[in-house]
Amino acid sequence: MNRRSLVLRRLLGSRATPHHLFEEIPHRSPLSPPPAAELNALLFGYSRDGELRQVLGLFAQIFRSGGAADESTFSCTLKACGCAGDAALGRQLHGCSAKRGLGEHVSVGTSLVDMYMKLGAVEEGRRVFDSMPKRNVVSWSSLLTGYTQNGQQGVVLEIFGRMMEEGVKPNPYTFASVLTASSGLQAVETGLKAHGLVIRFGFEAAVFVCNSLVNMYSKCGLTADARKVFDNMGEIDSVSWNAMVAGLVQNELDREALELFRQMRAEGASLTQLSFAAVMKACAGVGELGFGRQLHCCAMKKGFASDGNIGTALTVVYCKSGEMDEGFRVFSTMGPSRNVVSWTAIICGYLTNGRPDQAAAIFLQMRREDAMPNEFTFSAMLTASPLVSPLQIHAQAIKSGHETSPSVGTALMSAYTNLGLTGEALSAFRGIEDKDIVAWSAMLAAYAQVGDSEAAVRLFCEMTRRRVSPNEFTMSSVIDSCSGPSAAVDQGKQFHGVSIKLGLEEAICVSSALVTMYSKKGSIESAYGVFSRQRERDLISWNSMVCGYAQHGYGSKSLQLFTEMQSLGLEPDGVTFIGVITACTHAGLVDDGRRFFDSMLDPPHPITPTEEHYACMVDLYSRAGRFAEAMEMVRKMPSPAGATVWRTLLGACRVHKNLALGRLAAERLLSLEPEHSAAYVLLSNIYAAAGRWEDRAAVRRLMEAKGVKKEAAWSWIEVKKKVHSFLAGDRSHPFSERLYERLEELLSKLRAAGHRPDTGFVLHDVEEEQKEGMVGEHSEKLALAFGLMATPQGAPLQVVKNLRVCGDCHAVFKLASAAEGRAIVLRDSTRFHHFRDGSCSCGDYW
Repeated sequence: MNRRSLVLRRLLGSRATPHHLFEEIPHRSPLSPPPAAELNALLFGYSRDGELRQVLGLFAQIFRSGGAADESTFSCTLKACGCAGDAALGRQLHGCSAKRGLGEHVSVGTSLVDMYMKLGAVEEGRRVFDSMPKRNVVSWSSLLTGYTQNGQQGVVLEIFGRMMEEGVKPNPYTFASVLTASSGLQAVETGLKAHGLVIRFGFEAAVFVCNSLVNMYSKCGLTADARKVFDNMGEIDSVSWNAMVAGLVQNELDREALELFRQMRAEGASLTQLSFAAVMKACAGVGELGFGRQLHCCAMKKGFASDGNIGTALTVVYCKSGEMDEGFRVFSTMGPSRNVVSWTAIICGYLTNGRPDQAAAIFLQMRREDAMPNEFTFSAMLTASPLVSPLQIHAQAIKSGHETSPSVGTALMSAYTNLGLTGEALSAFRGIEDKDIVAWSAMLAAYAQVGDSEAAVRLFCEMTRRRVSPNEFTMSSVIDSCSGPSAAVDQGKQFHGVSIKLGLEEAICVSSALVTMYSKKGSIESAYGVFSRQRERDLISWNSMVCGYAQHGYGSKSLQLFTEMQSLGLEPDGVTFIGVITACTHAGLVDDGRRFFDSMLDPPHPITPTEEHYACMVDLYSRAGRFAEAMEMVRKMPSPAGATVWRTLLGACRVHKNLALGRLAAERLLSLEPEHSAAYVLLSNIYAAAGRWEDRAAVRRLMEAKGVKKEAAWSWIEVKKKVHSFLAGDRSHPFSERLYERLEELLSKLRAAGHRPDTGFVLHDVEEEQKEGMVGEHSEKLALAFGLMATPQGAPLQVVKNLRVCGDCHAVFKLASAAEGRAIVLRDSTRFHHFRDGSCSCGDYW
């Protein structure tokens, strides 16, 4: 061995600078430059140790001094440029290698591909690859790895196919890239084929290939296959353990992940930051606060406490366990390692623990520290509405370019919808670039919430035109939109048919929406038909049916279902009790209603009554004329009674002509809703019923002075898919003359059967004869007459009224059902009435 080689061997193990290394090579003249092999050995030594700057500095010294540089020199230095992110030097070296005629060497071309891919210059890397006269498996693998690292997984699979067609035998690194791409695309079939090729080429013993298989199967949701690969590995490193633990956590198998982590520790495997971060996420998933604290201590002992991923995972553990003070303490100590994920974690923690004010404060601090929110941060903050204005969050999302994200757009839609701002919700929806099915479903839900069935149907049709396949939540939302009073009767039936065609009818959310829709559209029999066919039922299904029977006047059936529900061990909630008490109200079962109300507070699952429950109880007592008990219920409310309670009481006072209590209820209601017409109208009606016309006139003058308009009484009926609307005494309909002739024919038939108009419902100071004429032209009677005129004999009718039906109209509908041989459904502002053969489902307890 000559002296120069001895110097090289000694120098490769040293930590001297490149300049020193170069200077210690024996002196040479320009005519005798050092051999390239010796210089390359120096470069490879530093490259192997990861000392990239030393590689680049040494190459510069070689280049300046005119030292020999061959394809290996350039190959090594180009790879160092890629790893160091030095694009400028890399491009200079590319030009220099081309001038020296080294670009055609496979090693230089491969290093250029690798460098450009690492620098993110994917197109340049591909151009170099395509121009290479010769390629080997390393060249192909470098290209595949580059596309994988740059997130272009689809291209990876395409190139791999081309590689196989050209007969290039893959190596283990090839399969690592292909499996990573398959996992990113969740391309299970491609991953399975790649696994078969791994076995065929004999690479199943390569640890990093098996790690890629574990990762691929886990990300595709095939944890059993991932575990099988893991268990059959001859050699397992820390990456293998981490991949398997992370895979179990990704698939929400947190208990198994914790057990595997314990096994990992027992076998003495090296714990890394990734190990702790994954298993802490598992602790958060199953609420293992104690074990999470132990992991916190272990991480601190190993010096991992400053790691951002671990700090974030710990924050999540404490937040999900409700330990917000500890969670915030961990977050506060993270310091520079805090990133947007950390900020979002603590914000979500405060939101899920019912502290939106703190979440808002943290968000403001985040912005003050110039930390840029991501789509998840904005989505989380929008759940704090209305404490935090969605308009403000929307503006910030626009500035940062996140308003087009499906998650942010959907969260904006939800926030605007909850505030009743459907127009803004639609604007947010239109701003989403790649609308997913969640966004479409959310917009349909927004229309359903405001009862805009026409807009919902238009949107659903637009969705299908764009070939977006609806899911069960989409169907549930559009069916909900058909429950509103303005929706066509057959519209919901059509969507029922669509759900059957798509195989979605049996989804609980769809079938429950169908039960609600049929119930609200007056077809309680169809509602029960869907309910009885449900293979499984949740609380929403039961509540829909219990409340449906209650609203339709079938109190005994509602209570029977409630008893059956309890016998199955299903715990009722507040909505259930509203339905049950309503059933008792409409059936006149006052004592039973009180018993059910009292049972809400019984252990083991007591339910705190809301204002709606108290309003139901006030309605129960006051409809029965038991005003003392109604007022006692008002006095027992934990907070002052709201408008709903006083409006309910005032309505009952009108029916029972309780002037004194009516005036009190009206005063309270006017103090809460001075611009609402209900209090004025009900009080004036009470005065009119008592014959106190001057007091009635004074109330009407007060309404005029305050600019309050009385809501007009409308009734409508759908015939042949067209809705016909009527006001009292309305003569604007095209068939008005024939309509009034048919109405007179009906009333004459009823008078002949003994019916006499109840003029007590005409609250005007006019002659009796004029009162009879006025009550005979109420809007619901006009709708009924039109239905009798425009539909075949015996066809069922359904009339809707926006206000409560009067007693005389109720009597006419009841008698007409027998005289005309029709089944008639009348939906007013409080309930449904089913008239058949001269009787009503309400038992005249209307």
